[in-house]
Order: sequence, then structure tokens, then C-alpha cells
Amino acid sequence: MKVAVCIKQVPNVEARLRVAKDGRWIDEEDLSFVTNESDRYALEEGLKIAEATDGEVVVVSLGPDRVKDALKKALAVGAARAMFLKDPAFAGGDAIATARALAAAIRRENFDLVLTGSQSDDVGYGSTGSLLAGHLGWPHAWLVIGLEIEEGGKTAQVKREMESGMNEIFRLNLPAVIEIQAGINHPRYASLKGIMGANKKPIEEVDAAALGLGADAVGLAGSRLEIVSVAFPESGTGAQILAGDAATAAQALVDKLRQEARVI
Repeated sequence: MKVAVCIKQVPNVEARLRVAKDGRWIDEEDLSFVTNESDRYALEEGLKIAEATDGEVVVVSLGPDRVKDALKKALAVGAARAMFLKDPAFAGGDAIATARALAAAIRRENFDLVLTGSQSDDVGYGSTGSLLAGHLGWPHAWLVIGLEIEEGGKTAQVKREMESGMNEIFRLNLPAVIEIQAGINHPRYASLKGIMGANKKPIEEVDAAALGLGADAVGLAGSRLEIVSVAFPESGTGAQILAGDAATAAQALVDKLRQEARVI
């Protein structure tokens, strides 16, 4: 099977973050970046499928020059090649614009399956994979914690995480977009041989024009959502502890919401 895996490079969750001077995003100077956690699980799932079906994994990502490092790491653990969507026009895109660009890149080849992570560790919208499926016109599943390609490679059985500890199992026709939840497997580490071999694997750089997309269809210009500002939460001193048993505390809370907050 031919599997495309979409990955995103995000700030290291353990890094000390600073708000940029313009207040619209974090300051990326001297900031370390890593591959998004759930995308690493999606990549591992893609590699397992490719190995079982004598197929290949093509890893796809969008962003500035630093994204090439994430692609090389994906090649080092077993991806066959990479597509790097590199163009200043892609900058500042929301999930809609990003999914539009990814879909245009994926349409250039005949993929049997597209895997993504369930959501990114930075903005956390959890919608790029769903929108990608919409642009492609393919079925999709989100929060997948189990995936099995059925005999013949025309369908896949997926297990999806639901609320209240319940799971949902159903079948999808392929090709499809499947959004992988962290914890579905155990992502492998790159061997020395894999790291050395990654330098010989191709990374195709693709701009908006090569995808047949105008500058108004991608990046900030092609977005419906714009981040106006970011800020750290303000610490406050307004916390109150309501004494008594559950019934007493609940009644006291209702009274405060009605008389002080005036929201009910």
C-alpha cells in the first residue's frame, strides 16, 4: 500500500515559551522544535502497514526551512521519501488553508491511505485531518486507537475512542483519511543506519504554483481564522472554597451565581 503521512513540527512542549513582540504568536528565536506527538504515532502506524503490504510511506509536511529536520527524522525511521510544501505563501494558514495545500499535494499521486495525528500540540484545533478528507472527498475517522487493513486492501476496520470510556468499531472504504490518537502503538527510534540512509532519500520541495494553487488560496490569505493575539493566563486571587457537604456547597454555589455573578 502507498501511504501518505502528514506530520507537523511544533515547539518542544518542555521549552520555556515567550510571547513574540507583536503579541500574535510565540517567539521562535532559540526555540527547539519537535515532531508533533500524535503524528509520530501516525507515522509508526503507516510504517507498519507499508511493511506488511510491501508498500511505501511518503511523509508530507508544510512550513519554513526548519521543517526539513522533521522530515529527515521521519526518513531515518523508515519513510521512503518526503514532500516538503515550502513557500512563503503558506505562512499563517489556518486548518482550512493548510488542508487545502496538503490535499493538492496528495492528489498528485495515487495514495491508498492518508494518516495524520489527531491534533497538534501547539494550536490543538484537531480539524486539519477532517478538512483534508473533505478537500479530497474521502471518508475519514478521528481519534483512532486501532487500525486494521482488511484482506484485499480495499477496506479498513478502525476502532475509535468515544466519550465515557466507550469505543466505536466500524469499516471504511479506502482510500480514506485516518487521524491517529497517541498511544495506538510504540513509535520506533532511528538507528544509526537509518540516520545515515536518510541523507540519500529524496525530499521534494513543492510551492503553491506547483500545486496549482493561487496565493489567495493558501496561507493567511486563504484562511477563515486569524490568530489576533496570544498571552499567558493571568493569575488571580479570587478563588473561594465553599464549606459543607455536597448539597450545602451546591446551594451556596447557586446563590453566588444568582446574586453575585448574576449569570442565572
